Amino acid sequence: MAKNLLIVESPAKAKTIEGYLGKDFLVKSSYGHIRDLVKTDEAIDTANNFAQKYEVPADKKAVVSELKKLAKASETVWLASDEDREGEAISWHLFETLGLDENKTKRIVFHEITKPAILKAIENPRKIDYNLVNAQQARRVLDRLVGFELSPVLWKKVKPSLSAGRVQSVAVRLLVDREREYNSFKPVASFKVVAIFYTDNKKELFKAELPKRFQKVKEAEDFLRDCIAAEFKIKSLETKPGKRTPSAPFTTSTLQQEASRKLGYSVGRTMSLAQRLYEAGYISYMRTDSVNLSQTALDAAEKEIRNAYGDKYHKPRQYKTKSSGAQEAHEAIRPTNFTNHSISGDSAERKLYELIWKRAIASQMSEAEFEKTTAKISISSRSEELTASGEVMKFDGFLKVYFESTDEEAEVQLDDSSDNALLPPLKTGQIVSLKEMNATERYSRPPSRYTEASLVKKMEELGIGRPSTYAPTISTIQNRGYVVKEDREGKARNYQVLSLAEGKITSLIKSENTGAERNKLFPTDIGIMVNDFLVEHFVDIVDFNFTATVEKEFDEIAHGLKDWTAMLKDFYGPFHTDVENTLETAERASHERELGTDEASGKKIIVRVGRFGPLVQIGSSEDEEKPRFASLRQGQMIETITLEEALELFRLPKTVGVFEDKDMTVAIGRFGPYIRHDGSFYSLPKDVDPHKVEETEAIEIIKIKRQKDIDKIIKTFEEDPDVRIENGRWGPFIRYGKLNIKIPKDKTPEDLSFEEIKKLADDQPVPKKSFKGAKATATTATKKKTAAKKKPAAKKAAPKAKK
Repeated sequence: MAKNLLIVESPAKAKTIEGYLGKDFLVKSSYGHIRDLVKTDEAIDTANNFAQKYEVPADKKAVVSELKKLAKASETVWLASDEDREGEAISWHLFETLGLDENKTKRIVFHEITKPAILKAIENPRKIDYNLVNAQQARRVLDRLVGFELSPVLWKKVKPSLSAGRVQSVAVRLLVDREREYNSFKPVASFKVVAIFYTDNKKELFKAELPKRFQKVKEAEDFLRDCIAAEFKIKSLETKPGKRTPSAPFTTSTLQQEASRKLGYSVGRTMSLAQRLYEAGYISYMRTDSVNLSQTALDAAEKEIRNAYGDKYHKPRQYKTKSSGAQEAHEAIRPTNFTNHSISGDSAERKLYELIWKRAIASQMSEAEFEKTTAKISISSRSEELTASGEVMKFDGFLKVYFESTDEEAEVQLDDSSDNALLPPLKTGQIVSLKEMNATERYSRPPSRYTEASLVKKMEELGIGRPSTYAPTISTIQNRGYVVKEDREGKARNYQVLSLAEGKITSLIKSENTGAERNKLFPTDIGIMVNDFLVEHFVDIVDFNFTATVEKEFDEIAHGLKDWTAMLKDFYGPFHTDVENTLETAERASHERELGTDEASGKKIIVRVGRFGPLVQIGSSEDEEKPRFASLRQGQMIETITLEEALELFRLPKTVGVFEDKDMTVAIGRFGPYIRHDGSFYSLPKDVDPHKVEETEAIEIIKIKRQKDIDKIIKTFEEDPDVRIENGRWGPFIRYGKLNIKIPKDKTPEDLSFEEIKKLADDQPVPKKSFKGAKATATTATKKKTAAKKKPAAKKAAPKAKK
């Protein structure tokens, strides 16, 4: 038996570290948290300094039993969970649950999983930091109290099976507020003037823009008319040197944003990949809000830059973290070995690693140097001046490695003109000739809806949440149906273009697609309904400043500047009173809206949230005839649907004809329009309007789908109809009941026998029962529970901060 037992959070990390330590060390994983608050009202005793009652979940009992046995047999137990507050709390839970001896227990932390870092940590052990533990306990308790006490209020006053959370509810409010800003925005049109000139050399074309915009088409037309016979002269030329400085190395937030923009990854996927890179020893710890780099990292980056690119590309730079809660002792996210420009691994891991490497190495490289020339062009017939700009790169510097993206890149309009790459040789007083001038009608844009990345950025700006909470918060609000991430089609909009060429002005009406969205976050009607109720009755919980203040208080607890139980008492008293008052006095929430009257029946038309989601209702339950209902389509919302759009929903389902002696019915379901025939469903192609489908077209759609299904099946077997060989997205495979089996490379799909397939199925590995290795989210919601009015009893109290 090894003298030393070292416990980390994940098996992957354990495997990596085990290779760095000698035979005297046994490295084991706790698979994340080994215990949590009980799921009942007894979890927190609010009358006894918020003492907590914990339990080891069933799927962790075997892990705890094994660790207890190993700990007893070891001379020293090393707790090596992550270096953040949650990692500190995990070490404390291990200490308490395993019944460890303080004299035989050592706590170590490291910022990267490399041999030097691990050995240095072993040489510098410490005790558990109870300030960090208490900060995490305060967060856990406060979030549990909010979730457990608010959820029953929502069940009674809004809708069953709902939940609320301190951070998640604020995130939903951000999305609801932005959606309402978007919907209330009224676009304003103006005309933007762009001209194309040439010099005596007619091949030397360059672009110039009028700095002002015209609000009316007549103003734009008058300007173009005045330019027909005008003389255009270079009034002034100005050349200025410019520099561009690299961005700081990644924090959790900036990594999530850039991975979304450059790689298209969700924040959850980014963090999962970063976790794997960290555990494999490729990058430093990925939950950080510091942009600081250690001297060791700075020296390594300098050496690599000088070797790979030359001395002139290196410029040492130390960034200062803006976040008040950040800890400078921590580092930004960086590679552990700067000589590794790339790594082995799957494609997604490689891409994320390379992004981290480029950002970190670029932060220590020279500025990019440019020369920008600006020409002012006078118009003999007008007082306005046109401006032409050109930019030339003199030295690429850090741009040799990395160019940062922006959220606005996807929003650029069709005619937004960038600078000329290079202006032709020009001199003051030179006459230039007009080739073409366009005045294009453009509309002001509404505030952009949030992507996952831009929501993280906003939360960070407001001080809501911390690096470890961004990804789980965004996952939670989507999983609970308060928010959806989806694409939405835009609408066609006409705009006018006035063109001056060869002395003539022409007008043309063009069309553009506006309002199209890709991977944006939209609040659902139920999300809006819950948000409005919370804003009305629990304004503090969804107040941005209040939520940020709570985060600062957690930071103060972590630094030993505030008592965690006193902080909770200040919060809980008023909050619990609000809960009780709301349960007694608040009206039931109604997200109902009256649209008008149905002309055919004279009955009232309303739109509301029903049991299965938002719907339109014609009539009421008090009428002799039952009300008629129709579900809203994807993209339609209670606040914005019109009477015409609501009535359109009742045109379906409709029978469009008969095929094989069975009716064909067109309807719209959760996943779009479809044809129902003889118990089967056939999706309509995107370009087919469900209201205009006729019998012939419906039959054709059914036949095409049937043929595709036939072509998909390569082989069936009489021995078992649930076994077949099919063509899949990535080639042929075997469908064996609920199993999908890969076909060996040396086998031809068509030649496989039933016996061979049965043997392949028997050889499939049995799925192992997995431990829940992920860190628990801040709030655990338990459904179908009565309001927490009684004072729970506690069995075990959290420690007071040790001095």
